[in-house]
Amino acid sequence: MAKMIAGQALVKVLEDWGVDHVYGIPGGSINHTVEGLYLEKDKVQYIQVRHEEVGAMAAAADAKLTGKIGVAFGSAGPGATHLFNGLYDAKMDHVPVLALVGQVGQPVMNTNYFQEMDEDPMFADVAVFNRTVTTAEQLPYVVNQAIREAYRNKGVAVVTIPEDLSAKEIDYEAVKTPVTVSNTYKQVIDPKAVSDTLTMIKDAKHPLLYIGTGLKGARKELDAVSERFNIPVISTVPATGVMETDHKNYLGTNGRLGGKPGFEALQHADLVLFIGSEYPFARFWPKDVKIVQVNDNSFDIGKVVPIDYAVIADGKTYLQALLDSGESLPETDWIKENRINRQNWLKWLDDRANDDSKGLEPEAVMRKTRELAGPNDTYGVDTGNVSEFAVRGVKMTENQKFAISGLFATMGYGIPAGLAGALCVPDGQAWSFSGDGGFSMVVQDLITEARYELPVINIVFSNQRFGFIWYEQQETKQHFYGVDLTDADWAKVAEGLGAVGMTATNLKELDAAFDQIKQLKAAGNKKPIVLNAVIDPEDPVAAAFMPLDPKQFGQDTVDEFAKHYGIDTKAQPSLGELLRGE
Repeated sequence: MAKMIAGQALVKVLEDWGVDHVYGIPGGSINHTVEGLYLEKDKVQYIQVRHEEVGAMAAAADAKLTGKIGVAFGSAGPGATHLFNGLYDAKMDHVPVLALVGQVGQPVMNTNYFQEMDEDPMFADVAVFNRTVTTAEQLPYVVNQAIREAYRNKGVAVVTIPEDLSAKEIDYEAVKTPVTVSNTYKQVIDPKAVSDTLTMIKDAKHPLLYIGTGLKGARKELDAVSERFNIPVISTVPATGVMETDHKNYLGTNGRLGGKPGFEALQHADLVLFIGSEYPFARFWPKDVKIVQVNDNSFDIGKVVPIDYAVIADGKTYLQALLDSGESLPETDWIKENRINRQNWLKWLDDRANDDSKGLEPEAVMRKTRELAGPNDTYGVDTGNVSEFAVRGVKMTENQKFAISGLFATMGYGIPAGLAGALCVPDGQAWSFSGDGGFSMVVQDLITEARYELPVINIVFSNQRFGFIWYEQQETKQHFYGVDLTDADWAKVAEGLGAVGMTATNLKELDAAFDQIKQLKAAGNKKPIVLNAVIDPEDPVAAAFMPLDPKQFGQDTVDEFAKHYGIDTKAQPSLGELLRGE
């Protein structure tokens, strides 16, 4: 037992849970928590962000990249409210985050004091654990419980700390409760669930695996099931990298951010094994497809789409049970033609990358990142068309990790997630991908990357518009209003904030920029890098609806769609035509 201020005891609890960095901005109502960070600075690094929103989003990205809890703090009032964007991202994507929230001292609470807010109701919706500390002695206990609940419920825990309590000296004794909170027992799956789904797989002509982040850490089992049963695989966007992006059976993603292989496979599938996901757009899948949903949370089963068979189980354990059956299925035209369809699509993207006649294409930028990417790299991806560019082009073949704002889909996520990647995985190169809209929301935290010598490669896809919304206004035949962006020279902005700035508007300049990046890396560069990639503003092909099968959609519709997006239907026939041998 040792005497120390409660703010220091709080930080010692974080140490016991393996937390090695915390994001936030000091304030009058959280100063003694910051004092605790100073006293423990050799064990927990304080990262001074320039906006609490960035800190909270980075904490959520920490959890997505590592599986470990992310931690951010804010002072009472505006510091607390600024945290919400990142906390809701963590809630929606089911990752553990701890928010430490300042509060005015107890003697002036409930007196309409400066910056005083009733903070408990504020966080009631976002948090799985939400408590205000009432004595200094209980502060370390409450923080310990908060972390346990964040892990147990895969969500946000909030601890509100009156400033006078964190300043009080207490007798601190380390918590002896083990910090292991994950299920370590071997889950037993009902043999009937395995035999029933095996029967459905055997009876299906066109089975499909549709996987989510619930299969993180199950790459080996997923590969084996896909290969042994010869089933193609589609992932949700946040699950990019759960299966290697160059695996022969991987089709990419489906929907607006996806591609032709995913869209067309779903059009022809007669059975979907929907594993470890609550993909909200599943409600738009073809109505005649049979769906088996596997999820360890019974509440998520049938939540977004009616299903035919439910398996309440961890996805990894379920896949292993399929393998343990000893069953297998031979290659069919279904798997073979899906592989061809995927390769045709990748070639089309590569052909786009080679053409800068209308301006630099985003596919060219992503191709250069793949050439430079290392085995442990991390990718922080913003929301918008940039999500599409990254998902279609990112390299996820080894130990690379991927963080995106999935269900909450907040803009401004790229820089915080890149920052998190640099801190969480220091032996890999951290990347961030942003549109110029999202980048401008959080650009100030390039200063944070510079301050802590984090050489993140930040790529900005500049097209002077909110491209994703521009497309929606076009599709709904609205006037283009509020979607144009005033341009900025992001390379010069970067230099002013302590980063290395460069610009590329064509393939030659892009090659030169990446040559410079390689030289900087070789020389041990410690500054963040910003590449302002000025791209063709026209929307890339939207894959939510790709009418390319004449038998299904009619030749006139196919011709119009193919002409609009520059698709050679002879070089890239539809999956339906491939299956029919046409």
